[in-house]
Amino acid sequence: MTATTDTRPAQVLSYVHFRAQVREVRRLTPNMARVTLGGPDLAGLTSGGRDQRIKLFFPLAGQERPVLTSGPSWYQDYLAQPDDVRPVMRTYTLRGHRPERNEVDVDFVLHGDTGPASAWVARARRGDHIGLLAPNVLHTPVLGYEYHPVPGTDWHLLAGDETALPAIGGILESLPAGAVAKVFVEVPEDSDRQEIHSAADVEITWLAHHHGPSRLLDSIRDAELPPGQAYAWIAGECTVVKHLRRHLLRERGIAKDALYFSGYWRRGADHDNL
Repeated sequence: MTATTDTRPAQVLSYVHFRAQVREVRRLTPNMARVTLGGPDLAGLTSGGRDQRIKLFFPLAGQERPVLTSGPSWYQDYLAQPDDVRPVMRTYTLRGHRPERNEVDVDFVLHGDTGPASAWVARARRGDHIGLLAPNVLHTPVLGYEYHPVPGTDWHLLAGDETALPAIGGILESLPAGAVAKVFVEVPEDSDRQEIHSAADVEITWLAHHHGPSRLLDSIRDAELPPGQAYAWIAGECTVVKHLRRHLLRERGIAKDALYFSGYWRRGADHDNL
């Protein structure tokens, strides 16, 4: 059995606004790009790692940089901004953080101009401005990441589609040697597989949906899973996640407190992180 404890940072994290500029845009696979953001303002940014959530603020057409609100009432002030001023806000995963260089990496799923974030990254160039809402060491207890294995966990189950892949990659890279992880990742094409380095004993099942129905549920239903107590983390399209959660609770016997689930997006809707 792999001993697992909750390793949340001792500091309390709170979200504050940061300004950054694009330093590099790199195509990882045909349907995913990694954007490196940097700048002196990121000196105050910190991260809990794993599946750390952040908000990105994209400038509107004609704007050089997004118009950000700040302070305790930033969200109410953001909603009160006129439509021709209010930047597009979306939720993403902090995929990499190099504090010594004031840099972060964010991975984007590429799907043309069907969503504002995808449209932005397709045109992003070095020097472009963007806003972030990310953790800093302040006083409000907001952690912004959800991967907390319960004591006594024997193995880890991770499952999600391409929108969850950045978080899954971060989680796997955080697992120690001796940990066991069974992973199911659905991507648009076979060529969208990524190389993920982990010290743990990791088995990844890659599934290509080819822009058709999800194969995640059937694949996990048919899978032979390890014995012992699992800790499960699942994310992706809302309906798929709902059915996966039901299967893991009712048919696999995973305890509610050992299962985290999140619907990152909903098919047919302009969801938060598209």
